[in-house]
Amino acid sequence: MSLAIAGLSSPLHAADEDLESAEERAFKQAAALVDPSVVRIQTVGGLDRVGKILTGTGPTTGVVVSSDGYIISSSFNFISKPASILVDLPDGRQFIAKVIASDRSKMLTLLKVDVKGLTPADPADMKSVKVGQWSIALGRTYDKTFPSISVGIIGALGRIWGKAIQTDAKVSPVNYGGPLVNIEGKVLGVLVPLSTRGATEAAGVEWYDSGIGFAIPMQDIYTSLDRLKTGKDLKPGLLGVTLKGRGLLAGAPIVDRVRVGSPAAEAGLKPGDVFTEVDGKPVRRQAEMRHVLGRKYAGEKVTFVAKRGNETIKGEIQLVDVLVAYESGFLGVLPARPAAGENNPAGVQVRHVYEDSPAAAAGLKKRDRIVKFGDKDVTDAKTLTDLVSRIRPKQKTTLVYVRDGASKTVDITLASLPNTVPGELLPTAIPPAAESDDEDKPKTGRFTETMPAHEHSYWAYVPEGYNPSHRHGLMVWLHPGGDTMEAAMIKQWKAICEQRGLILLAPKAEKIAGWSDSEAEFVKDAIEDIKKKYAIDDSRVFLHTFGDAGNFTFKLAFKYRELFRGVAAVSAPLRTAPQENSPEFRMQFHMVCGDKDSLYRNVQQSVAGLKTRKYPVSFTTVKGRDRKYPPAVQVQEIARWADALDRI
Repeated sequence: MSLAIAGLSSPLHAADEDLESAEERAFKQAAALVDPSVVRIQTVGGLDRVGKILTGTGPTTGVVVSSDGYIISSSFNFISKPASILVDLPDGRQFIAKVIASDRSKMLTLLKVDVKGLTPADPADMKSVKVGQWSIALGRTYDKTFPSISVGIIGALGRIWGKAIQTDAKVSPVNYGGPLVNIEGKVLGVLVPLSTRGATEAAGVEWYDSGIGFAIPMQDIYTSLDRLKTGKDLKPGLLGVTLKGRGLLAGAPIVDRVRVGSPAAEAGLKPGDVFTEVDGKPVRRQAEMRHVLGRKYAGEKVTFVAKRGNETIKGEIQLVDVLVAYESGFLGVLPARPAAGENNPAGVQVRHVYEDSPAAAAGLKKRDRIVKFGDKDVTDAKTLTDLVSRIRPKQKTTLVYVRDGASKTVDITLASLPNTVPGELLPTAIPPAAESDDEDKPKTGRFTETMPAHEHSYWAYVPEGYNPSHRHGLMVWLHPGGDTMEAAMIKQWKAICEQRGLILLAPKAEKIAGWSDSEAEFVKDAIEDIKKKYAIDDSRVFLHTFGDAGNFTFKLAFKYRELFRGVAAVSAPLRTAPQENSPEFRMQFHMVCGDKDSLYRNVQQSVAGLKTRKYPVSFTTVKGRDRKYPPAVQVQEIARWADALDRI
């Protein structure tokens, strides 16, 4: 039986071998055609690690784009900021290269070597490229004589907001910067890591060898090459609008906010306008608009058509690389926090009025109820916060409040959010929960939980009288390396948690020596676990840290901006520039440091950097103190700062 089957199948098997041999020859021939344009790049010196990424010292790849020595490569290959860059040509010659400029939108870097007569890559005509056709990823790394070959197909075109070709050929640091070619040896694009969720040089590197790889079309590279040769970086073009909703695929591109001083503001766009066309292309969803703008650089112009009610608005906008820093206006009140299920009238009851604030100047007092801001009705604190955040400091509006049954309208000129902590702020009394024999009632006091999915644990403290009808603040404590400080934190914060309705959550690093960037997901999941079990006020969730955990803490805060409203950091400067202040994600900072601490100057610089980005940041110097967790006076100040995170 087996012999008969073998005999019958032998012609088909031979045909398969012939086909495989022909394909292999075709792949090698395609690689040979582009081989003269593929160079080997070596970096010398620089950083060993960038974030959680080991930069390594291995060779990388580049593609010749001009006969007079210009070479394009992936910006990822240079994130280590090397001291020098060496380029090995296919003929064995080696040259020192210098960085000319980078394309920060497509994550490409242009190099120049002092040599003539190179063979530029021959680009494929993108009009003829189809999904499903062969794609061959090449790299010149460990074997200098011939490029490495990885074969796949083209999975999609116009990925990553219109910028990239997608392939399932193996793409990794081994061939980043190398060419993706078709079966004819024409260059489809240059291989780079990319992601829809980030815009750094390393965004997307986590997908290497996953069957998801990206290449910037070679035709697009040649189109922008002359601008790169001038030595100026190309940056993504910014319009200056925020669109309503988070549904990129479902939501129409309706303007929610227009940034002050932005190209959109200068073009006369207003909240509520609906984009129908951008750069001559119809846009029905946010994703389509993002797709058009994703390919645009700062300095380029785009046309738009928008609807404003029954009116059609047309215009032209020149995109920019930097927007005026966002800054919210400040009214000067803390809202009362009603219990769930209470039958409260519409509006926001005032819990506290800040001294020397617009609210104080207008005569507002504790227990007044704000019912209208500008021409909008106020239903709750979230609504009032949003309305105030849309008006900049020094701008004027009106406000209606009710006192003893009578309403009054006052003029208000908003101020900037203060960089101070209230000297006195009485806590809001939370009545203890009624006695219950329910075995499923949430734990209170100090307890430990394990997160099986991460093999990590956290400890927490929940006020003994926890009342689920009242939303609590959440302090996420990230301990320094070598010490969880559990006993000290319980001693300092137990009474504060009881007084101010605060839950303390303390994730533990996998290694007591310190936090790894890879543990961000564990901390996020621990927070979600607590939020499922307890009534948490999203406007008062903040991170608290001390010492060397600061770097991880700030990264976490900016990575999950939707989760956190603030960071209270002791002896912990920022190690990287903060992200842009965003109207969508309120973020406040409180920094504490002893003036004898060797990091004191660094913390001062961090405060100045945050203020430049228009973040509200308070700073307390502890006189005569070195690097120690602060005494009770400063801890109480942190507690008052946290209790005022929902200030408006």
